[in-house]
Amino acid sequence: MRLGLALGYWGRGPCADHLPLAQEAERLGYHSVWTAESWGSDVFTPLTWIAAHTTRIRLGTAVAQMAARSPTTTAMHALTLDHLSGGRMMLGLGLSGPQVVEGWYGRPFPKSPLTATREYVDVVRQVLRREGPVELDGRFHRHPYRGEDGTGLGKPLKPITHPLRADLPILLGAEGPKNIAQTTRIADGWLPLYWSPTRSGAYEAALSDLPADFLVAPMAHVRVCDDISKGLLPVKAMLGFYIGGMGHAARNFHADLMARMGFEEEARLIQELFLAGHRQEAVLAVPDAFADEISLVGPRERIAERLELWRKGPVTDLLALSPDPHSLRVLAELNS
Repeated sequence: MRLGLALGYWGRGPCADHLPLAQEAERLGYHSVWTAESWGSDVFTPLTWIAAHTTRIRLGTAVAQMAARSPTTTAMHALTLDHLSGGRMMLGLGLSGPQVVEGWYGRPFPKSPLTATREYVDVVRQVLRREGPVELDGRFHRHPYRGEDGTGLGKPLKPITHPLRADLPILLGAEGPKNIAQTTRIADGWLPLYWSPTRSGAYEAALSDLPADFLVAPMAHVRVCDDISKGLLPVKAMLGFYIGGMGHAARNFHADLMARMGFEEEARLIQELFLAGHRQEAVLAVPDAFADEISLVGPRERIAERLELWRKGPVTDLLALSPDPHSLRVLAELNS
């Protein structure tokens, strides 16, 4: 099982520790570093900055939001950074949800998310393979565009720049069972939002026919500490925000995922509290048991023991969410 460093997205401003953490992860032998985006900092610019200050570590997006860019624009970003970094790029994509897609990007959330994802990946792959002009008469993505409000002058094009790698890895952030199953067919890897090594049965059907060399790369908060309850607070804060605030009360993919993992009553309570404005109560309502099983928190010996559970399943890459260099070092030592 390889290790990656997940940096996430910025908060109020740039995170001064992101570059030093990425450089430390490279020094420790981590395989990859991953950035993210929501409705603030973008995913590619920080990754390019990191690429310019590192030499070996792979560079991933976890995730680039599909609604933010047309698939050809995303492919341009990926092939450009792949060239500049010497072939280190890994493209993670995600749909996000209706609240963000319609509220932030001002676009309709696709009524058929699986079709929209499949078409998006198809176009990106066409660009990267550069076997001919990009053409797709899709439901959500049409290249060239032939809608009634167009000029009719569009022509199929292929990228001027020759991509460095036609097989640049594409991973998908998928949560629903059908979306995960499709991911195993059309992508090179899967980026689970929550992964519990003790509840892998929740994904068993979707992962029943994994291709060879398929990547499974979940994120996990990592913290070496003596006080487990205190160490879990950042995990619970993240879960409270995602489950309570990252979606509508009637449609929240993160809450649905927690429910499928055996915590339905707790997920709905978190939603109710958060949407009622009781954010601190929502965080405290996150069960310690759930926060604990999707993270690696506690003394070194405890993390070593729990790390064995992660190694036994299909996980190929553990992406550590940790702002603490000491925890990154301990994880590297335990995984060596």
